[in-house]
Amino acid sequence: MKRPPKGHGGAGRVSPGHSRTGRVSPALVAAAAEAACLFEVQATKPGNVARGHDRPDLTYRDFVLSAAALGIVFRRRARGRVGDLVLETVRATRRHVPTNTNLGIVLLLAPLAKAALAGGAPRPSLRLRLRQVLQRLDRRDARHAYAAIRLAHPGGLGKVREQDVRRPPTATLLECMRLAAEHDAVAREYATGYAATFGLGVPSLRKLRAGGASMQAAIVETYLRLLAQQPDTLIARRHGAAAARAVSRAAAAVLRAGATRTPAGRRRLQAFDRRLRAAAPPLNPGATADLVAASLFVWFLEEIRKKGPTGTRSRRRS
Repeated sequence: MKRPPKGHGGAGRVSPGHSRTGRVSPALVAAAAEAACLFEVQATKPGNVARGHDRPDLTYRDFVLSAAALGIVFRRRARGRVGDLVLETVRATRRHVPTNTNLGIVLLLAPLAKAALAGGAPRPSLRLRLRQVLQRLDRRDARHAYAAIRLAHPGGLGKVREQDVRRPPTATLLECMRLAAEHDAVAREYATGYAATFGLGVPSLRKLRAGGASMQAAIVETYLRLLAQQPDTLIARRHGAAAARAVSRAAAAVLRAGATRTPAGRRRLQAFDRRLRAAAPPLNPGATADLVAASLFVWFLEEIRKKGPTGTRSRRRS
């Protein structure tokens, strides 16, 4: 039997973004990360900036430029240290955008990107590799992550007794995140091995898309599920814990009404969005949006692994 020529299909065909062991390249990981940022902001999620839903201090264009900046840095530095990747991405973002758009996303995606590029045979799951990446974080990662946080200057950042971001850290980045886990969703992901991302966000996207939901609907419903499960920590910092709990209850009510799947659910969804935007200042579940971006990134990586270079299902699973 004739062997197919190189580059013309057959079992020997390999995507430019893959090696023959199934590993993805930095370019492909960066593309997935940039796509996750773009898909997250394009979906009209209640209370968040989206196309046609700008705020005076934050616009859809800001997020698009931030996604491009992230993609460029991830292509160059995704194999490097997590802290370096976070700091360089925030620096690149601030050259184009005057306010914080993606600090939480960068903090979540940097360890995931490094885990996606990690080797090993037999190759463990992405989440196991992620846990290994998190365990290896050191004080240098913490120093650079703290510098990125100070540069991004996120809203509602209070003072804490131990490892305050305004002082040089004396612990590893994972240890610092564990100290902040009770009041910050990103820190909680580090401390739990990305429990919300892998336990709810990715399974929700997977199930909804397999059931025929559009990307817009899958993203919005995943956002609502994440928000209903745990109060948004950005809202809690800015407006208080009671306000954050009330928003979570409202998200759960939208889901019970059918969300994007029923006329009543869509009406509740729109009313929920108006309520969040009309608050003074607006109630923005920004931490939940960051979890959506992380979930999209992992889901995109899953789809990349399952599909061959032409977009059809691969015969071999990496």
